Amino acid sequence: MTTISRPDVRPANPNFSSGPCAKRPGWSLEALCDAPLGRSHRAKVGKAKLERAINLTREILQVPADWRIGIVPASDTGAVEMALWSLLGERGVDMVAWESFGSGWVTDVVKQLKLPDVRRIEAEYGTLPDLDQLDFDRDVVFTWNGTTSGVRVPNGDFIPADRKGLTICDATSAAFAQRLPFEKLDVVTFSWQKVLGGEAAHGMLILSPRAVERLETYRPAWPLPKIFRLTSGGKLIEGIFKGETINTPSMLCVEDYIDALEWAQSVGGLEGLIGRADANFAAIDAFVEKSGWLGHLAVEPATRSNTSVCLSIIDPDITALDAEAQAAFAKGLASALEKEGVAYDIGAYRDAPPGLRIWAGATVETSDLERLMPWLDWAFASQKAALKAAA
Repeated sequence: MTTISRPDVRPANPNFSSGPCAKRPGWSLEALCDAPLGRSHRAKVGKAKLERAINLTREILQVPADWRIGIVPASDTGAVEMALWSLLGERGVDMVAWESFGSGWVTDVVKQLKLPDVRRIEAEYGTLPDLDQLDFDRDVVFTWNGTTSGVRVPNGDFIPADRKGLTICDATSAAFAQRLPFEKLDVVTFSWQKVLGGEAAHGMLILSPRAVERLETYRPAWPLPKIFRLTSGGKLIEGIFKGETINTPSMLCVEDYIDALEWAQSVGGLEGLIGRADANFAAIDAFVEKSGWLGHLAVEPATRSNTSVCLSIIDPDITALDAEAQAAFAKGLASALEKEGVAYDIGAYRDAPPGLRIWAGATVETSDLERLMPWLDWAFASQKAALKAAA
């Protein structure tokens, strides 16, 4: 095959990890100099910072005024688990999954909560399940954006306004890059380290009035650890949604989240963030279309994520290899790019089909993705030449 010279231009920022994700452009530790370190999060200054984080979240995500927003422990995982353990069991539930994180929620509900009335609506990597199968008289749990498959729901049209059950949505790779129809979503969760490039270990839990009503009228049959408890005496603990967190948050991380939210304001709020992610996806998509050796893991264009872009190697010489050799080839690509210092952490998720996963969220600069693309060609040509030489 044709030899491809090593490109001359490198991305200014080679961080394309899907979580934790790249910090916002221009970020430095100086952005955190106003963090109230050494102070209690329950002191006036700490509570003010937490409340500001909540208020900015509402403003930028355009969350309705009567939806509660809380900062909770353990990242998106903690937020989802709080919802599952606190809300499910009142009626049957449809669990929707098409990649590893959604499948993990299925496992928790079936094997840990052991609910008796669970329907599994699932699909393989690269496709969405048949959403017409969903029964919204039941509760429905789903991810908006499949981080490990690059497959997202295109919109909320499949959710009826007159549903009787609750919709519980893990939106961690979608929030701030895709429009979330809150009127269709009763629980929304995400973490700071995704689209805004914040620090890990803190999650966000957004509850609709219908979700609050469920919390105040239904008591699960199982005990709830303190870290999951959202009610006291049958009433919502309102303080959680005003900055009185269940456990001690890192005020350094809170300051970093506020900095990211203020940056989001500066680039045009939600519309600006979506526009940045869409432009990033477009840069990758244009390369894939002409590459001849790469393809999108997401089959349908309308379901392709603009954040966690998952790619498959479709070159016939590579697809003819056995599964182990294909996986080794894909890992070799990611390793070669990391060794060159042009792309870190872009291998496919460990449970996903072999390939590449490139984060294209709003904190990534389109120019860096454009500079990365020729390196993909170089790495592929180099790996393939080495494979042929070894044959």
